[in-house]
Amino acid sequence: MRVLTLNPGSSNLKAALVEDGIAVGWTAWQLTEPRLVLDAVHRWARPDAVAVRFVHGGSQKAPALVTDDLLANLERLVPLAPLHQPASLSVARAVRALLPGVPVVACFDTAFHSGLPAAAAHYPLPRAWTRQGRLRRYGFHGLSCGYVVRRAAVLLGKVATDLQLVCAHVGAGVSVTAVRDGASADTSMGFTPLEGPAMATRSGSIDPGLLLHVMKTAPMGPEEMSEALYQRSGIAGMCGGSGDLGSALVAAAAGDPDAKLAVEVYVHRLRREIGALATNLDRLDALVFTGGVAEYQPEVVAAVTAGLGVLGLRVAPLERTDADRVISAPGSAAPVLIVRTREELELARGAEAILRERVPR
Repeated sequence: MRVLTLNPGSSNLKAALVEDGIAVGWTAWQLTEPRLVLDAVHRWARPDAVAVRFVHGGSQKAPALVTDDLLANLERLVPLAPLHQPASLSVARAVRALLPGVPVVACFDTAFHSGLPAAAAHYPLPRAWTRQGRLRRYGFHGLSCGYVVRRAAVLLGKVATDLQLVCAHVGAGVSVTAVRDGASADTSMGFTPLEGPAMATRSGSIDPGLLLHVMKTAPMGPEEMSEALYQRSGIAGMCGGSGDLGSALVAAAAGDPDAKLAVEVYVHRLRREIGALATNLDRLDALVFTGGVAEYQPEVVAAVTAGLGVLGLRVAPLERTDADRVISAPGSAAPVLIVRTREELELARGAEAILRERVPR
């Protein structure tokens, strides 16, 4: 089966062609480039299906065939994922118009976390607010986590459904997930992709009292606050620039005090979340890092892990390579891995599942 996978990010569109579970082509465009969806669908032979990544799926617990009704429901979630949801909606609509008759499947980052235990999903808010079950912790980066669990099982020689691990997705967005028996047991992102560690341009978790104080004293309305938290915070807010961690590391090494502090805060917040999420497990089979930072800034992985001595974790000197690998040193209490995120394979897997359901028995 040939599946075209389209993965809209906050600034680019990644496309891949996956044939029978193997990626045979890959490319990316900036979202500002004209005709990017047209170029994507005509880059390779006509696919059997198209899979589109959606950051927020709301109550969706599995991939779903894209229909007008589904798109209308996903449109309502734009305020909860403003950096990603609009692009996914635009891409899905364009593909349906360009490839009539080809099934388009939506795959959701939130679906992996749909079975979160009540204690992990529930916010301690007035029950009148939470009774309908919509104001809850949804979790994100689920496509990445789903792939990482299966890949880690292969690397460790274990069964995925028996694994207990902590998955740290470290890219422009950052989240940490505790996985018990192959399923999400807790995660750092919540109602929106703002919660959790510091990120490239997003704040991560902030004392809500501080935000209320700023809104009253600035004064600042909700739209301006949203823009500040999503696009002018994180590394970008602390030291200026685009929020690129690599640039911040270079500036910190050159003696820039703001960049140095930004890197320290980034590492501290990520380490704190890993420690917290590990306490949700009965044991730790592995700590797995994935995402662009894990692949291209291994010194950050080393810095984060160096502060996890309380968990008994140790890493060996790291090489710069994009190979999936075990990086823990002898004597580490649990393996530490770096796994390249392969969301395109998870997207294709979701589309294949939907197409199999449509085949008459």
